[in-house]
Amino acid sequence: MNMTRIVAGKLVIAMFTLGISSCVSPTSESANTNNQETKATEQVSQKTSSNNQCTLVDNGFGSQGKVNVQAEEVVTGLEVPWGIAFLPNQDMLVTERPGRVRLVRDSKLVQKPVATIDVADSGEGGLLGIATHPNFAENRLFYVYYTADRNGSQVNRVERWRLSQNGLSASSDRIILDDIPVAVYHNGGRIRFGADGMLYIGTGDARDPQSSQDINSLAGKILRLTPDGQVPQDNPFPKNPVYISGIRNTQGFDWHNASTLWVTDHGPSGELGRSGHDKVSVARAGDNLGWPTIYRCESGEGLITPSIVWRQALPPGGAAVYTGNSIPEWKGSLIIPTLRSEHLQRVVFNPQSPQQVERHEVYLQGKYGRLREAIMGPDGELYVTTSNCDGRGSCPSQQDKILRITK
Repeated sequence: MNMTRIVAGKLVIAMFTLGISSCVSPTSESANTNNQETKATEQVSQKTSSNNQCTLVDNGFGSQGKVNVQAEEVVTGLEVPWGIAFLPNQDMLVTERPGRVRLVRDSKLVQKPVATIDVADSGEGGLLGIATHPNFAENRLFYVYYTADRNGSQVNRVERWRLSQNGLSASSDRIILDDIPVAVYHNGGRIRFGADGMLYIGTGDARDPQSSQDINSLAGKILRLTPDGQVPQDNPFPKNPVYISGIRNTQGFDWHNASTLWVTDHGPSGELGRSGHDKVSVARAGDNLGWPTIYRCESGEGLITPSIVWRQALPPGGAAVYTGNSIPEWKGSLIIPTLRSEHLQRVVFNPQSPQQVERHEVYLQGKYGRLREAIMGPDGELYVTTSNCDGRGSCPSQQDKILRITK
């Protein structure tokens, strides 16, 4: 594994020697999107890399979307809702970053938390992603990703919980994965079950870029485990949970098909002299998305070239492939809620070449502030959370919300 680090380091040095410089757009999130960025949204300049696989968005975030959509408020009164998991009866379990698992029943927020988890919630840590077991109806199990204080040092971990029969309380079952590297920033946190019944876990590089290239590190990866926390025999690296590497900080991914993921990643915010360049990549088992060796529309031996890169910082929250019928024009599109740029990004891929972007559009620009999670509900509707009470937005009196996106 040391050889991997050495090769990655040499590639970085070589790129700077060749004059591959970073763009000046800052990617650290700010409280409000400034007017210059808002205007830039209307004036988009795109160019495609020479390999015709990567779209580089030089200015703004995309053209205004042409489909007439609206957002309905489902529930208010949340504090930094980070993840949503739907139950068979269409109840929602919602994580709040300060450490609460909340229940939404009949579109009403139950005041008493289902569970309160002792989290270390400084910076971007805290209670993050949530997912239900594929056999939840039988075993009542769900999973959470959170930042814990263990004997004076912090770790990110995935823990399994069991929901009571009435859905009003839960108890810890077991730790599924521990010792995921942690930092004030870049903690990842999105977890989802795939159609294969395996648990996929998105992690950040914990401010150590080279760890993303270290196959023996859990940082900067998408990990794949069985529901009991074992390494599947068909993982790309034997006895290793690493499924995809070379990630800086993913908070969103979804499946194009059973073997292909669309993965969002946050671009750099000053490290290695770089900034901006959030991206979406197409990845399969064993792929390396290139961080920190590549971060723009670039290529490298054994590395995946991104499909789309935004020079200005979005950054992306969650990600969901639209599979509903309410907005038929969106069918098959990747929908990305964004934080600093405060909009929904729709990315349309070429059906014959799922790595190539055909077009991308901006929706709900600035109407609801910072947007975090995106997930398809069992009713076939798209649900999105706001993230305006996380210290980087303007927290309204109704606090954060869950929105349903319809026509």
